Amino acid sequence: MSKDPKKIKFKLQGFNNLTKTLSFNIYDICYAKTAKQRRGYIEYIDEVYNAERLTIILTNVASIIGANILNIAHQDYEPQGASVTMLISEEEITSPNVLEDTSGPGPLPDAVVAHLDKSHITVHTYPESHPDNGISTFRADIDVSTCGRISPLKALNYLIHNFESDIVIMDYRVRGFTRDVKGVKHYIDHKINSIQNYIAADTKALYQLIDVNVYQENIFHTKMVLKEFDLDNYLFDIRTSDLSPYEKTKIEQRLKREMMEIFYSENMYKV
Repeated sequence: MSKDPKKIKFKLQGFNNLTKTLSFNIYDICYAKTAKQRRGYIEYIDEVYNAERLTIILTNVASIIGANILNIAHQDYEPQGASVTMLISEEEITSPNVLEDTSGPGPLPDAVVAHLDKSHITVHTYPESHPDNGISTFRADIDVSTCGRISPLKALNYLIHNFESDIVIMDYRVRGFTRDVKGVKHYIDHKINSIQNYIAADTKALYQLIDVNVYQENIFHTKMVLKEFDLDNYLFDIRTSDLSPYEKTKIEQRLKREMMEIFYSENMYKV
């Protein structure tokens, strides 16, 4: 039987010194026609993604990746936005210091899958609105940085399911090196060819995905945008039945342009 190519096993000389960082942006796009509706959208986002709920989400992330929480700092901002920073450390390890990791989507419910040390999890939210064309956006920036035996990618599947995501842009990088008992340096401790390997199939089916990876540098980049577009899902406090055919066409053009500009990080000409 051939050896599983998705696994790497080797015994370490000491502590795993590799640093693995998952950084990603989640975007929700909305059309709010009036100034009052735009204020209402921002208030809605600040309520749904306040510091208290974000703390609960990050606490579950710590559980998924098997970490002890050392400290939590959280803040709701005026006029809008929230932040949470969580310092975490590994639980006691009783098994031999042998690395073994497999590529695959992480769990959705709470589940301990590995251990960490000298690590942190952060989230910052950025609700904002366009003053002229009615487009409002919500961005959440999330970082999971670990130093130890598991990739923070195991928390990715759970996090995507906890935010209403029209666009998700993700970066994953492994830094530094660790030594095995023979003194050989290892610059990564698990096989990976794409962040997509850690996203559930039902989620990937909903999105268009693009990869830009630099394998020799252990840098991986994936971005996702929803395939289906239903205008009613992007309207705040109004329905398509409240709009004329001309208004529906113009609003749909604005929303799609906003999404493509964010997805490709490039401004487009006005429609």
